[in-house]
Amino acid sequence: MKRNVIVGQSGGPTAVINSSLAGVYNTAIERGAKKVYGMRHGIQGLMKGDYVDLSKYIKNDLDSEILKRTPAAFLGSCRYKLPEIHEDKAVYDKIFALLNELDIEAFIYIGGNDSMDTIKKLSDYALLTGSDIKFVGCPKTIDNDLALTDHTPGYGSAAKYIGTSVKEIIRDAASQEYAHGIATVVEIMGRDAGWLAGSACLAEGEDCDGPDAIYLPELPFDMDLFMKKVKKALDNKGYTVIAVSEGVRTTDGKYVCEGEAGTGFVDAFGHKQLTGTANYLCQVLASKFGCKTRAIELSTLQRAASHLASRIDVIEAAQIGGASVKAADEGTSGVMVVFERESNDPYQCHTAVKDVHKIANEERLVPRKWINKEGTYVTDEFRTYVEPLIQGDLWPIMVGGIPRHLFMK
Repeated sequence: MKRNVIVGQSGGPTAVINSSLAGVYNTAIERGAKKVYGMRHGIQGLMKGDYVDLSKYIKNDLDSEILKRTPAAFLGSCRYKLPEIHEDKAVYDKIFALLNELDIEAFIYIGGNDSMDTIKKLSDYALLTGSDIKFVGCPKTIDNDLALTDHTPGYGSAAKYIGTSVKEIIRDAASQEYAHGIATVVEIMGRDAGWLAGSACLAEGEDCDGPDAIYLPELPFDMDLFMKKVKKALDNKGYTVIAVSEGVRTTDGKYVCEGEAGTGFVDAFGHKQLTGTANYLCQVLASKFGCKTRAIELSTLQRAASHLASRIDVIEAAQIGGASVKAADEGTSGVMVVFERESNDPYQCHTAVKDVHKIANEERLVPRKWINKEGTYVTDEFRTYVEPLIQGDLWPIMVGGIPRHLFMK
């Protein structure tokens, strides 16, 4: 590389998003980049001229290792939707003027589906204007719903956290005794895709039966079947633990959570904020069966629990960050780096590049054949897919008994 690199983070953070940032930084320096700039709060921050020289924060190998173990977006995130080029060309003129001023050779954006929309639009404008800046998407999302990639960095660690947490919740529920039993509903992130909720199956093993049911948003939520499953479990063992995606909908397309509190907030991409699914279902169960209920939202912990990150996930996140720089350095633009799986046992995966136009604004759902016939659990194929992604541990660097993080004042 002969010029500078700029990198940003966008969308919801993950436990390993900063590992990708470390991979971008280290590879860019190794390949001769003069400077590596970081956008503060993504493309939105860049338009305000808010960026930093990352060499001021990643000064040595220890800083890089701490960064890999730091959750949330070190650079700050955003949810900003770029207008279509024909709608507001001035926005693009401003962005490219800033990039040219910084002598940028490669623009790397770490993010999910909406972030790939940003890469698509910027690369299209570069092609339109003859700019030689390379635009490459580096995937990130715990939702695991990006098209054309086997999986996304962040998902493995979130799945590991969910499987572990659900197992611990089951242990707790089994130890309690109440006159009419106890029903626990665990609400797991996932608007349209059930990859996260499905990972609750990881709680099942020789020492645990796993949750009694898992509901994914790919199929309509059957309230009658849900009630029957709960009643059967309460009658047989006095407790039940059920995992549900926050995005489950009834047959008429209405979110189950809208039965509780509605969904007031809508982001720049038109996504409703979903919350309250577990609360609503617990209210229904308490009213019907008179049992004690617990509604548990794993919420932000699913994407912030770096203390339980998968080693595979951390390594692959850094690897794909580096591969993003490599792709740009080799002259590729308008692409996202993807994972292609070669085998499950032993687990082997390699990186490739795919046209971002075939990824942006697309969504990869859990295959129907990976969900059981009645839509209340995932199949063995799902478990075979996810298990390799949660393997290994990478312990935090502890100071005073608490994990040390790299942060920007």
